[in-house]
This record gives sequence, C-alpha cells and structure tokens, in this order.
Amino acid sequence: MSKELRIIISGGGTGGHIFPAVSIANAIKEKRPEAKILFVGALGRMEMERVPAAGYEIVGLPIAGFDRKRLWKNFSVMMKIFRSMRLAKKVVRDFKPMAAVGVGGYASGPTLKVCAAKGVPCLIQEQNSYAGVTNKLLAKKVEKICVAYEGMEKFFPAEKIIMTGNPVRQSLLETTISREEAIKNLGLDPLKKTILIVGGSLGARTVNESVMQHLDIVEKSGVQFIWQTGKYYINEIRQKLEGKELPMLKVTDFISDMGTAYKAADLVISRAGAGSISEFCLIGKPVILVPSPNVAENHQWKNAMALVNKDAAIMVEDSDAPAQLLPKAVDTVQNEETLKKLSKNILTLGLKDSASVIADEVLKLAER
Repeated sequence: MSKELRIIISGGGTGGHIFPAVSIANAIKEKRPEAKILFVGALGRMEMERVPAAGYEIVGLPIAGFDRKRLWKNFSVMMKIFRSMRLAKKVVRDFKPMAAVGVGGYASGPTLKVCAAKGVPCLIQEQNSYAGVTNKLLAKKVEKICVAYEGMEKFFPAEKIIMTGNPVRQSLLETTISREEAIKNLGLDPLKKTILIVGGSLGARTVNESVMQHLDIVEKSGVQFIWQTGKYYINEIRQKLEGKELPMLKVTDFISDMGTAYKAADLVISRAGAGSISEFCLIGKPVILVPSPNVAENHQWKNAMALVNKDAAIMVEDSDAPAQLLPKAVDTVQNEETLKKLSKNILTLGLKDSASVIADEVLKLAER
C-alpha cells in the first residue's frame, strides 16, 4: 500500500456528529501517523469551527436539509445539493481518498455518494438507535456500517453491520481527577449532592425553563447545581437571575472541561443525544434524559427508551419537564439506592475503544 494514506471523513451539524468524527480521525492518526485526513462538512455549521480547532483541514459544502414544513422552500435546497455534488466531485478528484467515512449530517450524503461512485470503499457510523435519513440512503452504497445499538438490522443490511458503540471525547475517559478535587475546582461544597444540567452545546429551552420555574426548589433542596444554559440563553437567564441570591446554583453558558463537571456530578440532566448517552454509559453516570422533540424521526426518544427499558436511566418527556423535571431530579439525587442502580446498569451498556475499532475497519478498507 502507498505510504501516503488518504482518508475523507464527512458529516457534522451537531456536536453529536463532530465529536465521533474527530475521535475516529485521532484514532487513525494514532495508528498511522503519516495519514492525511480531510474533513468535508456543511458551510455555516459547527464543524467548520470545531474541526480546524482539533487540528484537521476541512472543506465546506453549500448544503442544507429539506424543509419538511415549508415544502416551497426546497427548490433552493435542491440547488444547494446540486452545487454540493459538483464540489464533492472536485474534492474527491483532487484528494484521491483511499477510504471514506460518513458520520451522518447533510454533508456526508454528497461526499460518500461521489466516493462510492468512484470506487472508493466507504464506511458509515450511525450514532442513534433510529437511523438517520442520510445514512439510510447511503446504506446500499457503503461496505461497512458501524452502530451503537442492537436491532439495527431493521434499517441496514445485517451483513454490513458492526457493533462498535459510539466514539466519545477521549479526555472524558482519561480524567483522573477525584470527585472531591472536581467539586473543589468548581467552588462547590463536597458535602452536598450535585446535579449537572446540560442541554447540549447550544442549550435547550425546555430544560432551562424547567429550572427557572422551580428556583424555590433549587434554593431549599440542599442540593447544588451546575447549569450549562447554552450560549443562546445565557444573557436572558442572567438577567432573570439578577438580584437573586442563589449560591448553590453555578450558571455558565458552556462547560469546556466536561470531565471535571461529570466527576463532580452525582446526577446529570441531559438531552438524549447519542453521543451524550455513550459518554454516560462509559463513565457510569446516573442520568435523567429529556429527549428533544425537535429532531428527525423522534430519535432522541428512541435513544432514551433503549436505556429506560434496561433500567439504566430515567426519562422525563419534554412536555412534562417544566412541571416534573426539577422535583424528580432532587428526589433522585437524594436516593442513594437509585443512584447506585442507575450507575451499575448504565455501565453494562458501554462499549469501549469504539474509535479504535472503527479506525481499524477504515484502515482495512483503505488497504484494499
């Protein structure tokens, strides 16, 4: 095989797609340091910032998803897809990849279609328990499909499926800090139970409203809270909290060191994105999941139920969250038996070394 190994990784749109993509790239570089890796993402989406920050080159396609509610707007979407296909052909022709990886998201469609048409062996990674539209369309064209949930044969050809789990941020697994040190670093009380509230990198309005409507519970519960509001909501929330003395409530728009935050937390409140769930499974963290209703095919609800059915997580529906979420969280964090049961059960669902296993499959395809 040529010494200059060239791999394309395509997809993105959310942290749930980008973190696995970067983890796979890092695993490939660890095994083959000379490898050249090119990312292909969607212009204006999160990957155009996050991927270069991780040290990789990225090309952006002018692609967008179909508007399912306003069908008349899809003419412009079709034009963007057409332009993206042309640009993807140029990128593949110039870069000459030996294998291609799709992680889901708009950009992976055109990129992997072009690669498959040119005979480049392709692999896709499906993070969710319910396959995304792009990956379902690509399934016939690719050679390997890496999944994180059982029963994915209902979406993909069984002979192509490999159960690998979802790659997670390696820094979370390598955190050696103790709970006591994490609590101290965050300026919290080591004697009090701690709830971490995260709504994803951009935040979640329902989760935030669930906190704001129950500040009386926050104040009187004897529990302390780390609350990541998301950058879209931080200013509004800080204004509403102005003048209120709530020392047990630590508010921030974004947590860069999630390893420390997870270590400090006795319980996490989170959306049910596949990447987050994979992290909770690997670190054994008790969690209350609030699935977002604003995702394709309601896949977050399906992700959550895969855990709830195994007694490995608690779920609160988005519509019920304003009334129920905070009271349920405070009750749960103070029940040691429940915390131990959730932690024990969720740990059994974690699949380790996912990025390394996927990287090995990519290298096998490239060597061919």
